[in-house]
Amino acid sequence: MDTYEMIINGKNVGNNLEKIHVTNPANNEPIAEVPYGGKNEAVSAADAAYQSWTDWSERSAYERSELIRKWYELINENKEDIALSMTLEQGKPLKEARGEIDYANGFISWYAEEAKRVYGEIIPASTTSKRIFVQKQAVGVVAVITPWNFPAAMITRKVAPALAAGCTVVIKPAEQTPITAIKLVKLAKEAGIPDGVINVIVGDAKEIGETWNADTRIRKLTFTGSTPVGKLLMKGAANNVKRVSLELGGHAPVIILGDCDIDKAVNGVIQAKFRNAGQTCVCANRIYVDETIQEEFTAKLIEKVRELKVDQGVNESTDIGPLIDRVAIDKVDSHVKDAVEKGATIEVGGNRIEGLFYEPTILSNVSDDMICMKEETFGPILPISPFKDVDEAITRANDSDFGLASYVFTENITKGIKIIDKLEYGIVGLNDGLPSTPQAPFGGYKQSGLGREGGHHGMDEYLEVKYISLGL
Repeated sequence: MDTYEMIINGKNVGNNLEKIHVTNPANNEPIAEVPYGGKNEAVSAADAAYQSWTDWSERSAYERSELIRKWYELINENKEDIALSMTLEQGKPLKEARGEIDYANGFISWYAEEAKRVYGEIIPASTTSKRIFVQKQAVGVVAVITPWNFPAAMITRKVAPALAAGCTVVIKPAEQTPITAIKLVKLAKEAGIPDGVINVIVGDAKEIGETWNADTRIRKLTFTGSTPVGKLLMKGAANNVKRVSLELGGHAPVIILGDCDIDKAVNGVIQAKFRNAGQTCVCANRIYVDETIQEEFTAKLIEKVRELKVDQGVNESTDIGPLIDRVAIDKVDSHVKDAVEKGATIEVGGNRIEGLFYEPTILSNVSDDMICMKEETFGPILPISPFKDVDEAITRANDSDFGLASYVFTENITKGIKIIDKLEYGIVGLNDGLPSTPQAPFGGYKQSGLGREGGHHGMDEYLEVKYISLGL
């Protein structure tokens, strides 16, 4: 069993601390042990990030860009090693893990270039005796708290723009998946990014989060995870008026019109639903399909779902791996049972498989009072409900506290645009089941969060705007 340590100020630390086991959800076997820290480690990491901030922020954008680019290259060189570690600690199929490394590294590549594109402004003054300038500067030290479902991408999507802007960071990955994070930070050090610029600790989430929120040297907190935890962090950040970015829960609807390309819609839904065993915040959770094509669409979807192979992620042919833990699989099973008790029909799947595996499942005859239609399942369940009128579908789609991702399938672009305009979601995939990409803004409406990650919008989250009025 491998042993990993936290990284603070470029040094491996935590050997003297209590250790926890990282287990493989596919077989519940321990694969590594890591130190379990708390307040002391959180303070030490903040110390290191604060002490390194002046030097890092005062380096030229070109120098920061070059170092971030070297980090990108090293991740590419070590892709297979990181992907295997991710599969072992998180469970996702190896082919998906490789895809996540590419996606995660795309943010590093993008922001290596965006570092050189932080522009200021000159604004015409109201008098000839003044000149008005605007410049942007790094926020400062950033606390990064990430979930287990995308152990690489959720880190790079935050850390890459922070570094590009001139910020330094402290990272707390989920305790279920710390290995990927530690390996990424080690490669950053190897790339020449100075000690203290990136620090990673593992430990008590509540204690670490409260410590960082109380530390006035940490100017911003960025979090991806559940809405309840996001609300707690937001409340804590308010005490020091700390800037926050929150990427929280989702409950993504899919609206499928009668004029769609059915094969395209089926493939898009498969992509949007069953990636990472349904454990993504942009997963298709509710399918609203025009009743005129419901039968054909459902039949083709069932056929595709039956082809999905459930197995350990290390097998190259695996499509769906295990869920992350017992709580997750119990939740999935309870959603299916609730739906069946209320009249739903299981078209395919609906059963646990030994361990933490669950069959990919399609439910028909669902109603809006079922839990799976009201709450995010975070598992491989797909409820299908027909509609007669598209306005009805839009109303039902918007009937949620969440507004992260949504999907529309139609071959009529005019209809598609009109639907998009009415959807209360930060992301819409129009005939696209995989809309996430480094160059575009990712984030949601309502209780799905605050701020955007990706694209040039992602840089703004880590920059302060300074206005200078010059009297002549």
